Amino acid sequence: MDKVVMYSQTVCPYCERAERLLRARGVENIEKIMIDRDAGQREQMMLRTGRRTVPQIYIGETHVGGFDDLAALDRAGGLSSLLNVGN
Repeated sequence: MDKVVMYSQTVCPYCERAERLLRARGVENIEKIMIDRDAGQREQMMLRTGRRTVPQIYIGETHVGGFDDLAALDRAGGLSSLLNVGN
């Protein structure tokens, strides 16, 4: 399974929903980068993704986007293949 990285912050309902969805799809390890604890991480996230909101999710080198993007990918059937579940 590819590495999952999620830019997050302490109080974030969408981050929690994204984490629940990823875990339901078999992801055991999520590297969380907490942008509310380190302003430098927030700036890095914005440079890397072009977005200001959390969560911002990477699976391997692929930027999935936020929770809505993740959920849409899952509904379209693409999340499992991107995660390489079972491979």
